[in-house]
Amino acid sequence: MINDGLDQFGDRKTIIRMSYRVGVDIGGTFTDFCVFDEKSGAVHTLKVLSTPDRPGQEVIDGVDAIGERYGVSPSDISYFTHGTTVGVNSVIQRKGINLCLFATAEFEDVLEVARLKMPDPYNLLSRRAPPLVSRDKVFGIQGRVLFDGTIDTPLNEESVREAIAGVRAVGGEGVVVALLHAYRNPIQERRVVEILRQEAPDLAVTCASDVWPVIREYERTVTAVVAGYVQPRVAHYLTAFQEALDSAGVPAEPMLTKSNGGVMTAELGKTQCAQMLLSGTASGVIGAASVARGTGSQAAMSLDIGGTSADVAIIRDGAPQYGVGEMIGEFPIHIPTVSVTSIGEGGGSIAWVDAQGVLKVGPESAGSSPGPACYGRGGKRATITDAFVVNGYLGSAALGYSAVDIDVQRARRAVEDIAKSLGCSCEDTAEAIIKVAVSGMYLEVSKLVSRHGIDPRDLDLIAFGGAGPMLACFLARELGMRRIIVPPTPGVLSAFGGIIADIRNDFIRTVYADLDADVTDTLASATEELRLSGLAWLHEEQGFDGTPVMQFSADMRYRGQSYEIDTPLNESWIADGDLAAITAAFHKEHERLYDHADETAPLQIINLRLVVSGVPPKPEIAALEASDVPPLPTGSTAIYCDGREQTAEVFRRAELLAGQQFSGPAIVTQDDTTSCILDGFSVGVDTLGNLILYSEG
Repeated sequence: MINDGLDQFGDRKTIIRMSYRVGVDIGGTFTDFCVFDEKSGAVHTLKVLSTPDRPGQEVIDGVDAIGERYGVSPSDISYFTHGTTVGVNSVIQRKGINLCLFATAEFEDVLEVARLKMPDPYNLLSRRAPPLVSRDKVFGIQGRVLFDGTIDTPLNEESVREAIAGVRAVGGEGVVVALLHAYRNPIQERRVVEILRQEAPDLAVTCASDVWPVIREYERTVTAVVAGYVQPRVAHYLTAFQEALDSAGVPAEPMLTKSNGGVMTAELGKTQCAQMLLSGTASGVIGAASVARGTGSQAAMSLDIGGTSADVAIIRDGAPQYGVGEMIGEFPIHIPTVSVTSIGEGGGSIAWVDAQGVLKVGPESAGSSPGPACYGRGGKRATITDAFVVNGYLGSAALGYSAVDIDVQRARRAVEDIAKSLGCSCEDTAEAIIKVAVSGMYLEVSKLVSRHGIDPRDLDLIAFGGAGPMLACFLARELGMRRIIVPPTPGVLSAFGGIIADIRNDFIRTVYADLDADVTDTLASATEELRLSGLAWLHEEQGFDGTPVMQFSADMRYRGQSYEIDTPLNESWIADGDLAAITAAFHKEHERLYDHADETAPLQIINLRLVVSGVPPKPEIAALEASDVPPLPTGSTAIYCDGREQTAEVFRRAELLAGQQFSGPAIVTQDDTTSCILDGFSVGVDTLGNLILYSEG
């Protein structure tokens, strides 16, 4: 970064200042920092304990620690990106605002009816979760727009005012406006919003056609409701985050990682929070995808285990998989997101015994306060981390950049409380806790790979997060996965993902027409509209001055089908009216997904999509020094695994060189995590410093 200034004689001089890009991932237990030096290309990492009771304090603590450890001045930070789970946690815990819904009259049951699907088709007693807006807080608005955008019934503005009075009567704090066919013509929805802001300016207002203007009433409404439910809390959190950065002396405008794997400004996130509900989990997958590309992995599964949960995703050809309809707690959001499945087992997940004497693990987590018993911060209940301490895997080094010193005796006392209930030894109980946690992961991973039609034995496992490398061998052994990749700094890979994420946004226009000559002008017009909207967002709202990357696609189907396939398109096909190329692209995609295509069937194009992105500078990881001399362990320790005591060699990650190899059982310690290598796995170090584990079975 170059600044002009005046020297002591009043002459102009050039001051060259260092410039750093910082990525932050705030988890339930630790907050991870990754620092990229744009001049030298060096990457530094750090962890501090999260402070959920004082939002923003962990950011101040981390910036201070970065300065002390690496000599980075806050004023030299030119880019600051952040992944957060505040939105999704608000939905899961149902801690959003008292929300109301304005729907078209006679369609007030949209959230209750939903899609009439049972949550669990194998359980006849299963019930759908109560909507975030109860039926008594849904108000009908008189007025009707038809499917083609024409006005059937003019808006009755008095019905809007009556609905506002109803909101006051139930103590509503916010309103979502979601009227029929507003994706085609939002004029009535926009007018309702105007009236709300004029007559009830204190209410938080969310307009469904602004959140995601897509066909299908329930999908559009539930997405807007989830966004409206958390928007005030997200805005409050982001304001505190901005103030924390400002008080820490960081001049960079804070950015947020988004659900689709891109980034946007924190200021924009206050009003467009639907775009960042899955921001924390998406960052990790972006980081894992970069690891897959660097190691040449063609098909992989990312395993991100933090203090509260484990998140898994599929990566193909170095790119994450995307989808719509991802679940936020018990509700779907129908915006493009990185496809991530969350499992309720993390390093801080608490072990307990139910009324029938059965051992369970999670979903309750000890978090950072009080944390696992071994942290010595007041935790009394056994967690997965405590089980690893009892069985000897942890305790050879401090955790979290010396933020935590392991207390073995506290961990044993916590596990012994469980052991007494089960009538087992402390070590056997600790191993049982690990096995129960792994079995839960096995179940959810099996569901995921089944949906994708994938054999897990054909996938590499990319393990990261504070507990990912700790549990990776256990899960891989159960799934029959043969290759595990542990990145150089796995504990902060999500923060690294935030640094390398592109500035990215999705735009959509509903077309809903047969794919024939009559639609060519409509497609060209919609494409130009999307292109201009994308450029305005990228350059004006995000301040990106580089070359944009645009990817067009369309939701297409055979006429008569219920759901569509997102089909990549070349912009020139649309501009030239090349319907043959568009048709061929759909048949090819249908063949790839379903192994058949009907080239004689008529097609429909439902939505036209655009993904616009800007590519920021990317760190280039330097090659690791190589050696053909076997690595020297720093010592050995006794571990308890598979019902017997074993001896594991202990290695320090910073001392390992490219080309070196060793076998399990072994433990690799580093500042941000601990890797546990079981008997039956061999380890090699590649040129980028990744640990590559192979199953010898």
